[in-house]
Amino acid sequence: MSWAEKPTTRGFDMVANAAPESFWLDRPERPAPRPRYHGVSAADLVIVGGGFTGLWAAVQAAEENPDRSIVLLEGDRIADGASGRNGGFCSASLTHGLGNGLDRYAEEMPTLVRMGTDTLDAIESSCLRYGIDAGIERTGELDIANFEWQTDELRAMAKDASSVGAAMEYLDREAVARRVSSPMAQGALFDPDVMLVDPAKLAWGLADAAESLGVTIHENSQVGELTKSGAGVRVSTGYGTVQARRVLLATAATKPLRKSVRRRIVPVWDYVIMTEPLTAEQMALIGWSGREGLADSGNRFHYFRLTADDRILFGGWEAFYFGDDVDPRRRQDPDTFALLAEHLLQMFPALEGIKATHAWGGAIDTCSRFSAFWDLGIDGRVASVVGFTGLGVGASHFGARTALDLLDGLDTERTRLNMVRSKPLPFPPEPAKSLGINITRHQFARADRNEGKRGWWLRAMDKAGLGFDS
Repeated sequence: MSWAEKPTTRGFDMVANAAPESFWLDRPERPAPRPRYHGVSAADLVIVGGGFTGLWAAVQAAEENPDRSIVLLEGDRIADGASGRNGGFCSASLTHGLGNGLDRYAEEMPTLVRMGTDTLDAIESSCLRYGIDAGIERTGELDIANFEWQTDELRAMAKDASSVGAAMEYLDREAVARRVSSPMAQGALFDPDVMLVDPAKLAWGLADAAESLGVTIHENSQVGELTKSGAGVRVSTGYGTVQARRVLLATAATKPLRKSVRRRIVPVWDYVIMTEPLTAEQMALIGWSGREGLADSGNRFHYFRLTADDRILFGGWEAFYFGDDVDPRRRQDPDTFALLAEHLLQMFPALEGIKATHAWGGAIDTCSRFSAFWDLGIDGRVASVVGFTGLGVGASHFGARTALDLLDGLDTERTRLNMVRSKPLPFPPEPAKSLGINITRHQFARADRNEGKRGWWLRAMDKAGLGFDS
Protein backbone atom coordinates (compact mmCIF):
# COMPACT_ATOMS: atom_id res chain seq x y z
CA MET A 1 0.00 0.00 0.00
CA SER A 2 1.20 3.53 -0.74
CA TRP A 3 -0.20 6.97 -0.08
CA ALA A 4 -2.49 8.44 -2.75
CA GLU A 5 -0.73 11.18 -4.70
CA LYS A 6 -3.85 12.89 -6.05
CA PRO A 7 -7.14 13.94 -4.43
CA THR A 8 -10.11 11.64 -4.87
CA THR A 9 -13.87 12.04 -5.16
CA ARG A 10 -14.41 10.70 -1.66
CA GLY A 11 -11.79 13.14 -0.39
CA PHE A 12 -13.60 16.10 -1.95
CA ASP A 13 -16.90 14.79 -0.56
CA MET A 14 -15.43 14.73 2.94
CA VAL A 15 -14.23 18.36 2.89
CA ALA A 16 -16.84 19.97 0.62
CA ASN A 17 -18.76 21.66 3.45
CA ALA A 18 -15.85 22.34 5.81
CA ALA A 19 -15.71 25.83 7.31
CA PRO A 20 -12.72 27.78 5.88
CA GLU A 21 -11.25 28.64 9.27
CA SER A 22 -9.10 27.13 11.98
CA PHE A 23 -11.29 25.03 14.26
CA TRP A 24 -9.37 26.34 17.25
CA LEU A 25 -10.21 29.97 16.43
CA ASP A 26 -13.77 29.41 15.18
CA ARG A 27 -15.40 29.20 18.60
CA PRO A 28 -17.62 31.53 20.63
CA GLU A 29 -15.08 31.68 23.48
CA ARG A 30 -12.63 33.57 21.28
CA PRO A 31 -12.00 36.87 23.08
CA ALA A 32 -12.98 40.19 21.56
CA PRO A 33 -10.00 42.02 20.03
CA ARG A 34 -8.08 44.31 22.31
CA PRO A 35 -7.79 47.98 21.30
CA ARG A 36 -5.40 49.07 18.56
CA TYR A 37 -2.35 50.99 19.74
CA HIS A 38 -2.34 54.73 19.06
CA GLY A 39 -0.48 57.73 20.36
CA VAL A 40 3.01 58.16 21.78
CA SER A 41 4.34 56.33 24.84
CA ALA A 42 7.40 54.68 26.35
CA ALA A 43 8.11 51.22 27.71
CA ASP A 44 10.99 49.20 29.09
CA LEU A 45 10.20 46.31 26.75
CA VAL A 46 8.15 46.14 23.56
CA ILE A 47 7.27 42.69 22.25
CA VAL A 48 6.23 42.44 18.62
CA GLY A 49 4.03 39.42 17.94
CA GLY A 50 1.10 37.89 19.81
CA GLY A 51 1.75 34.21 19.18
CA PHE A 52 3.27 31.76 21.63
CA THR A 53 6.78 33.24 21.58
CA GLY A 54 5.62 36.78 22.21
CA LEU A 55 3.11 35.74 24.87
CA TRP A 56 5.61 33.57 26.75
CA ALA A 57 8.10 36.43 26.59
CA ALA A 58 5.54 38.80 28.06
CA VAL A 59 4.64 36.45 30.91
CA GLN A 60 8.24 35.53 31.73
CA ALA A 61 9.50 39.13 31.55
CA ALA A 62 6.74 40.34 33.85
CA GLU A 63 7.28 37.48 36.31
CA GLU A 64 11.00 38.18 36.44
CA ASN A 65 10.66 41.94 36.96
CA PRO A 66 7.20 43.17 38.00
CA ASP A 67 8.37 46.79 37.77
CA ARG A 68 9.26 46.49 34.07
CA SER A 69 6.76 48.24 31.79
CA ILE A 70 5.89 45.90 28.92
CA VAL A 71 3.83 46.50 25.78
CA LEU A 72 2.92 43.70 23.36
CA LEU A 73 1.92 44.72 19.81
CA GLU A 74 0.15 42.18 17.61
CA GLY A 75 -0.45 43.04 13.95
CA ASP A 76 -3.63 40.97 13.72
CA ARG A 77 -5.37 39.01 16.49
CA ILE A 78 -3.82 37.00 19.31
CA ALA A 79 -2.93 33.53 17.95
CA ASP A 80 -4.19 34.28 14.45
CA GLY A 81 -0.92 33.09 12.92
CA ALA A 82 0.80 29.74 13.41
CA SER A 83 -0.07 29.65 17.13
CA GLY A 84 -3.77 29.22 16.38
CA ARG A 85 -3.40 27.06 13.25
CA ASN A 86 -1.23 24.15 14.42
CA GLY A 87 -2.04 20.66 15.64
CA GLY A 88 -1.49 21.38 19.32
CA PHE A 89 1.50 19.03 19.67
CA CYS A 90 3.58 20.45 22.53
CA SER A 91 6.87 18.56 22.28
CA ALA A 92 9.82 18.68 24.62
CA SER A 93 12.11 18.77 21.59
CA LEU A 94 13.93 22.08 21.14
CA THR A 95 15.65 20.88 17.96
CA HIS A 96 12.81 19.80 15.63
CA GLY A 97 13.20 16.21 16.69
CA LEU A 98 15.96 14.06 18.08
CA GLY A 99 17.49 13.17 14.71
CA ASN A 100 17.91 16.79 13.64
CA GLY A 101 19.38 17.65 17.02
CA LEU A 102 21.92 14.84 16.87
CA ASP A 103 22.94 15.89 13.37
CA ARG A 104 23.54 19.50 14.38
CA TYR A 105 24.20 19.71 18.13
CA ALA A 106 25.41 16.22 19.09
CA GLU A 107 27.60 17.32 22.01
CA GLU A 108 24.84 19.49 23.47
CA MET A 109 22.00 17.00 23.06
CA PRO A 110 21.98 15.66 26.65
CA THR A 111 21.66 19.26 27.84
CA LEU A 112 19.06 20.14 25.22
CA VAL A 113 17.02 17.03 26.08
CA ARG A 114 17.04 18.01 29.76
CA MET A 115 16.13 21.61 28.97
CA GLY A 116 13.33 20.39 26.74
CA THR A 117 11.70 18.21 29.39
CA ASP A 118 12.12 21.06 31.91
CA THR A 119 10.37 23.34 29.41
CA LEU A 120 7.44 20.94 29.11
CA ASP A 121 7.10 20.85 32.90
CA ALA A 122 7.31 24.65 33.07
CA ILE A 123 4.53 25.07 30.51
CA GLU A 124 2.25 22.75 32.45
CA SER A 125 3.15 24.47 35.72
CA SER A 126 2.37 27.91 34.28
CA CYS A 127 -1.04 26.73 33.09
CA LEU A 128 -1.84 25.48 36.60
CA ARG A 129 -0.52 28.66 38.22
CA TYR A 130 -2.61 31.00 36.06
CA GLY A 131 -5.67 28.78 35.74
CA ILE A 132 -5.24 28.38 31.98
CA ASP A 133 -7.59 25.69 30.65
CA ALA A 134 -5.41 24.61 27.73
CA GLY A 135 -6.87 21.11 27.48
CA ILE A 136 -3.52 19.53 28.35
CA GLU A 137 -3.27 15.78 27.78
CA ARG A 138 0.17 14.36 28.56
CA THR A 139 -0.34 11.31 26.37
CA GLY A 140 2.94 11.23 24.43
CA GLU A 141 3.29 10.68 20.70
CA LEU A 142 3.54 7.63 18.46
CA ASP A 143 5.69 8.15 15.36
CA ILE A 144 4.36 5.44 13.07
CA ALA A 145 6.18 3.46 10.40
CA ASN A 146 3.63 3.06 7.61
CA PHE A 147 6.02 0.93 5.57
CA GLU A 148 8.37 -1.84 6.61
CA TRP A 149 11.44 0.05 5.38
CA GLN A 150 10.78 2.79 7.95
CA THR A 151 10.97 0.49 10.97
CA ASP A 152 14.77 0.19 11.04
CA GLU A 153 15.15 3.94 11.32
CA LEU A 154 12.73 4.07 14.26
CA ARG A 155 14.57 1.24 16.03
CA ALA A 156 17.85 3.13 15.57
CA MET A 157 16.25 6.32 16.88
CA ALA A 158 15.18 4.55 20.07
CA LYS A 159 18.82 3.56 20.68
CA ASP A 160 20.06 7.06 19.93
CA ALA A 161 17.49 8.48 22.35
CA SER A 162 18.75 6.37 25.25
CA SER A 163 22.30 7.62 24.65
CA VAL A 164 21.30 11.24 25.36
CA GLY A 165 18.77 10.69 28.12
CA ALA A 166 15.57 10.76 26.07
CA ALA A 167 12.99 8.12 26.94
CA MET A 168 11.74 6.65 23.66
CA GLU A 169 10.51 3.11 23.04
CA TYR A 170 10.21 1.15 19.81
CA LEU A 171 6.94 -0.75 19.39
CA ASP A 172 6.55 -3.57 16.89
CA ARG A 173 3.49 -4.08 14.72
CA GLU A 174 1.59 -6.07 17.35
CA ALA A 175 2.35 -3.55 20.09
CA VAL A 176 1.17 -0.67 17.91
CA ALA A 177 -2.03 -2.55 17.05
CA ARG A 178 -2.89 -2.60 20.75
CA ARG A 179 -2.80 1.22 20.75
CA VAL A 180 -4.29 2.13 17.39
CA SER A 181 -6.02 0.05 14.71
CA SER A 182 -4.77 0.89 11.22
CA PRO A 183 -3.68 -1.29 8.29
CA MET A 184 -0.90 1.25 7.63
CA ALA A 185 0.91 0.88 10.97
CA GLN A 186 3.94 -1.44 10.77
CA GLY A 187 5.67 -0.23 13.92
CA ALA A 188 6.15 2.97 15.92
CA LEU A 189 8.42 4.97 18.17
CA PHE A 190 6.74 6.14 21.37
CA ASP A 191 7.90 9.49 22.74
CA PRO A 192 6.40 10.18 26.20
CA ASP A 193 7.65 13.78 26.27
CA VAL A 194 4.88 15.24 24.15
CA MET A 195 1.65 16.68 25.45
CA LEU A 196 -1.40 17.72 23.49
CA VAL A 197 -2.91 21.16 24.03
CA ASP A 198 -5.71 23.31 22.71
CA PRO A 199 -3.43 25.92 21.12
CA ALA A 200 -5.91 28.77 20.93
CA LYS A 201 -7.01 28.35 24.55
CA LEU A 202 -3.36 28.26 25.58
CA ALA A 203 -2.65 31.50 23.73
CA TRP A 204 -5.79 33.24 25.02
CA GLY A 205 -4.94 32.13 28.55
CA LEU A 206 -1.38 33.40 28.26
CA ALA A 207 -2.66 36.78 27.08
CA ASP A 208 -4.91 37.00 30.12
CA ALA A 209 -2.04 35.95 32.38
CA ALA A 210 0.24 38.59 30.88
CA GLU A 211 -2.35 41.30 31.47
CA SER A 212 -2.82 40.12 35.06
CA LEU A 213 0.91 40.74 35.50
CA GLY A 214 0.66 44.30 34.15
CA VAL A 215 1.49 43.79 30.46
CA THR A 216 -0.40 46.02 28.01
CA ILE A 217 -1.56 44.19 24.86
CA HIS A 218 -2.74 45.81 21.64
CA GLU A 219 -4.14 43.90 18.66
CA ASN A 220 -4.45 45.06 15.04
CA SER A 221 -1.29 47.08 15.66
CA GLN A 222 1.12 46.24 12.86
CA VAL A 223 4.69 47.41 13.49
CA GLY A 224 6.17 48.91 10.36
CA GLU A 225 9.56 50.19 11.42
CA LEU A 226 12.23 50.08 14.11
CA THR A 227 14.68 52.96 14.41
CA LYS A 228 17.52 53.64 16.80
CA SER A 229 16.48 56.49 19.06
CA GLY A 230 18.69 57.81 21.82
CA ALA A 231 19.45 55.00 24.25
CA GLY A 232 16.56 52.94 22.94
CA VAL A 233 14.49 52.03 19.88
CA ARG A 234 11.48 53.77 18.39
CA VAL A 235 8.78 51.25 17.45
CA SER A 236 6.39 52.66 14.86
CA THR A 237 2.90 51.50 13.98
CA GLY A 238 0.46 53.13 11.62
CA TYR A 239 -1.19 54.95 14.51
CA GLY A 240 1.64 55.83 16.87
CA THR A 241 5.07 55.12 18.31
CA VAL A 242 6.52 53.54 21.43
CA GLN A 243 9.95 54.54 22.70
CA ALA A 244 11.34 51.24 23.95
CA ARG A 245 14.45 50.50 25.98
CA ARG A 246 14.50 46.97 24.51
CA VAL A 247 12.52 45.17 21.79
CA LEU A 248 11.81 41.47 21.33
CA LEU A 249 10.68 40.40 17.84
CA ALA A 250 8.54 37.26 17.68
CA THR A 251 6.98 37.58 14.24
CA ALA A 252 7.19 33.95 13.01
CA ALA A 253 6.53 33.70 9.26
CA THR A 254 5.58 37.36 8.88
CA LYS A 255 8.21 39.31 6.95
CA PRO A 256 10.94 40.07 9.51
CA LEU A 257 11.56 43.68 10.42
CA ARG A 258 15.32 43.09 10.37
CA LYS A 259 17.15 42.23 7.14
CA SER A 260 19.66 40.06 8.99
CA VAL A 261 16.80 37.71 9.89
CA ARG A 262 14.84 38.02 6.65
CA ARG A 263 17.31 36.08 4.51
CA ARG A 264 17.41 33.16 6.97
CA ILE A 265 13.73 32.18 7.00
CA VAL A 266 11.08 31.33 4.44
CA PRO A 267 7.31 30.98 4.96
CA VAL A 268 6.17 27.40 4.40
CA TRP A 269 2.49 26.59 4.07
CA ASP A 270 0.91 23.68 5.91
CA TYR A 271 -2.72 22.47 5.72
CA VAL A 272 -5.09 20.77 8.14
CA ILE A 273 -8.56 19.25 8.24
CA MET A 274 -10.74 18.61 11.29
CA THR A 275 -13.47 15.99 11.33
CA GLU A 276 -16.82 15.97 13.03
CA PRO A 277 -16.83 14.27 16.47
CA LEU A 278 -16.46 10.51 16.27
CA THR A 279 -19.14 8.30 17.73
CA ALA A 280 -18.36 5.77 20.45
CA GLU A 281 -18.65 3.04 17.81
CA GLN A 282 -16.15 4.78 15.50
CA MET A 283 -13.74 5.30 18.39
CA ALA A 284 -13.93 1.59 19.19
CA LEU A 285 -13.25 0.66 15.56
CA ILE A 286 -9.99 2.64 15.42
CA GLY A 287 -8.91 1.59 18.90
CA TRP A 288 -7.25 4.88 19.80
CA SER A 289 -7.98 4.56 23.52
CA GLY A 290 -4.68 6.03 24.73
CA ARG A 291 -5.32 9.29 22.83
CA GLU A 292 -1.64 9.64 21.91
CA GLY A 293 -0.60 12.19 19.34
CA LEU A 294 0.22 10.40 16.09
CA ALA A 295 2.61 11.16 13.25
CA ASP A 296 4.17 9.12 10.49
CA SER A 297 7.73 8.72 9.38
CA GLY A 298 8.24 9.79 5.77
CA ASN A 299 9.92 12.90 4.46
CA ARG A 300 6.37 13.99 3.70
CA PHE A 301 4.56 13.21 6.92
CA HIS A 302 1.16 13.54 8.54
CA TYR A 303 0.35 14.51 12.12
CA PHE A 304 -2.98 13.68 13.72
CA ARG A 305 -4.63 13.76 17.10
CA LEU A 306 -7.95 13.65 18.94
CA THR A 307 -9.59 16.74 20.37
CA ALA A 308 -11.47 16.97 23.66
CA ASP A 309 -14.74 16.13 21.86
CA ASP A 310 -13.20 13.25 19.86
CA ARG A 311 -12.69 14.94 16.51
CA ILE A 312 -9.63 13.99 14.49
CA LEU A 313 -7.25 16.74 13.40
CA PHE A 314 -5.25 15.52 10.39
CA GLY A 315 -2.60 17.65 8.71
CA GLY A 316 0.78 17.84 7.05
CA TRP A 317 2.07 15.86 4.04
CA GLU A 318 3.22 18.59 1.66
CA ALA A 319 5.15 21.73 2.59
CA PHE A 320 4.34 24.45 0.06
CA TYR A 321 6.45 27.50 -0.75
CA PHE A 322 4.96 30.47 -2.61
CA GLY A 323 7.85 32.87 -2.32
CA ASP A 324 7.50 35.41 0.48
CA ASP A 325 3.71 35.51 -0.02
CA VAL A 326 1.80 35.14 3.27
CA ASP A 327 -1.52 36.35 1.84
CA PRO A 328 -4.42 34.94 3.94
CA ARG A 329 -6.04 33.71 0.72
CA ARG A 330 -3.39 30.96 0.73
CA ARG A 331 -5.14 29.46 3.76
CA GLN A 332 -7.54 27.58 1.47
CA ASP A 333 -6.48 24.82 -0.94
CA PRO A 334 -9.31 22.40 -1.88
CA ASP A 335 -7.04 19.89 -3.63
CA THR A 336 -4.77 19.62 -0.60
CA PHE A 337 -7.71 19.28 1.78
CA ALA A 338 -9.20 16.51 -0.38
CA LEU A 339 -5.87 14.67 -0.51
CA LEU A 340 -5.55 14.87 3.29
CA ALA A 341 -9.07 13.47 3.57
CA GLU A 342 -8.15 10.55 1.31
CA HIS A 343 -5.04 9.85 3.40
CA LEU A 344 -7.08 9.90 6.61
CA LEU A 345 -9.37 7.24 5.16
CA GLN A 346 -6.35 5.19 4.10
CA MET A 347 -5.11 5.37 7.68
CA PHE A 348 -8.52 4.56 9.15
CA PRO A 349 -10.74 2.79 6.59
CA ALA A 350 -13.37 2.25 9.30
CA LEU A 351 -14.16 5.99 9.16
CA GLU A 352 -15.57 5.86 5.61
CA GLY A 353 -18.35 8.47 5.32
CA ILE A 354 -17.07 10.82 8.03
CA LYS A 355 -17.14 14.54 7.21
CA ALA A 356 -14.75 17.40 7.92
CA THR A 357 -16.16 20.45 9.69
CA HIS A 358 -13.11 22.71 9.26
CA ALA A 359 -10.22 22.99 6.81
CA TRP A 360 -7.46 25.58 6.97
CA GLY A 361 -3.87 26.42 6.24
CA GLY A 362 -1.19 28.63 7.67
CA ALA A 363 2.39 29.77 7.19
CA ILE A 364 5.28 28.39 9.24
CA ASP A 365 8.63 30.12 9.70
CA THR A 366 11.21 27.60 8.56
CA CYS A 367 14.98 27.93 8.43
CA SER A 368 17.70 25.78 6.92
CA ARG A 369 18.51 24.03 10.21
CA PHE A 370 14.80 23.46 11.10
CA SER A 371 15.09 24.80 14.67
CA ALA A 372 14.85 28.25 16.24
CA PHE A 373 17.64 30.78 16.06
CA TRP A 374 18.31 34.09 17.76
CA ASP A 375 19.58 37.42 16.44
CA LEU A 376 20.68 40.59 18.23
CA GLY A 377 20.78 44.00 16.58
CA ILE A 378 20.78 47.78 17.09
CA ASP A 379 23.57 47.57 19.67
CA GLY A 380 21.94 44.65 21.45
CA ARG A 381 18.67 46.48 21.99
CA VAL A 382 16.60 44.25 19.65
CA ALA A 383 16.41 40.47 19.85
CA SER A 384 14.65 38.22 17.34
CA VAL A 385 13.75 34.56 17.73
CA VAL A 386 12.23 32.76 14.73
CA GLY A 387 12.64 29.63 12.61
CA PHE A 388 10.83 27.07 14.79
CA THR A 389 9.78 25.13 11.66
CA GLY A 390 6.54 23.65 12.95
CA LEU A 391 7.60 22.50 16.42
CA GLY A 392 7.21 25.82 18.20
CA VAL A 393 4.33 25.11 20.57
CA GLY A 394 6.74 23.90 23.24
CA ALA A 395 10.04 25.33 22.01
CA SER A 396 8.60 28.87 21.96
CA HIS A 397 8.75 28.93 25.77
CA PHE A 398 12.49 28.20 25.65
CA GLY A 399 12.97 30.56 22.70
CA ALA A 400 11.34 33.44 24.52
CA ARG A 401 13.26 32.86 27.75
CA THR A 402 16.56 32.75 25.86
CA ALA A 403 15.76 35.92 23.91
CA LEU A 404 15.08 37.74 27.18
CA ASP A 405 18.43 36.55 28.53
CA LEU A 406 20.16 37.90 25.44
CA LEU A 407 18.40 41.26 25.68
CA ASP A 408 19.39 41.57 29.33
CA GLY A 409 23.00 40.66 28.50
CA LEU A 410 22.95 37.64 30.82
CA ASP A 411 25.47 34.83 30.75
CA THR A 412 23.31 31.73 31.30
CA GLU A 413 23.39 28.05 30.44
CA ARG A 414 20.99 28.87 27.62
CA THR A 415 23.00 31.71 26.10
CA ARG A 416 26.17 29.64 26.18
CA LEU A 417 24.68 26.94 23.95
CA ASN A 418 26.18 26.62 20.49
CA MET A 419 22.61 26.29 19.26
CA VAL A 420 21.95 29.81 20.56
CA ARG A 421 25.28 31.36 19.52
CA SER A 422 25.12 30.02 15.95
CA LYS A 423 22.74 30.78 13.10
CA PRO A 424 21.39 28.75 10.17
CA LEU A 425 22.83 29.25 6.74
CA PRO A 426 20.84 31.86 4.79
CA PHE A 427 18.70 30.91 1.84
CA PRO A 428 19.99 32.15 -1.53
CA PRO A 429 18.29 35.08 -3.27
CA GLU A 430 15.52 34.53 -5.80
CA PRO A 431 15.13 32.85 -8.20
CA ALA A 432 17.69 30.37 -6.82
CA LYS A 433 15.75 30.10 -3.56
CA SER A 434 12.48 28.99 -5.21
CA LEU A 435 14.32 26.68 -7.58
CA GLY A 436 16.24 24.99 -4.76
CA ILE A 437 13.19 24.61 -2.53
CA ASN A 438 11.06 23.12 -5.28
CA ILE A 439 13.79 20.69 -6.31
CA THR A 440 14.08 19.64 -2.66
CA ARG A 441 10.32 19.08 -2.39
CA HIS A 442 10.43 16.93 -5.53
CA GLN A 443 13.37 14.93 -4.20
CA PHE A 444 11.64 14.33 -0.85
CA ALA A 445 8.66 12.85 -2.69
CA ARG A 446 10.97 10.74 -4.85
CA ALA A 447 12.80 9.41 -1.78
CA ASP A 448 9.51 8.39 -0.14
CA ARG A 449 8.53 6.49 -3.28
CA ASN A 450 11.97 4.82 -3.29
CA GLU A 451 11.88 3.35 0.23
CA GLY A 452 13.59 6.37 1.76
CA LYS A 453 16.70 6.24 -0.43
CA ARG A 454 18.03 9.78 -0.75
CA GLY A 455 19.39 10.85 -4.13
CA TRP A 456 22.46 12.96 -4.73
CA TRP A 457 20.59 16.24 -4.24
CA LEU A 458 19.37 15.37 -0.74
CA ARG A 459 22.71 13.86 0.20
CA ALA A 460 24.42 17.09 -0.86
CA MET A 461 21.92 19.13 1.16
CA ASP A 462 22.56 16.94 4.20
CA LYS A 463 26.32 17.37 3.85
CA ALA A 464 25.96 21.15 3.57
CA GLY A 465 23.67 21.33 6.59
CA LEU A 466 20.82 22.74 4.52
CA GLY A 467 17.18 21.74 4.53
CA PHE A 468 13.58 22.57 3.92
CA ASP A 469 10.77 21.26 6.12
CA SER A 470 7.52 22.07 7.91
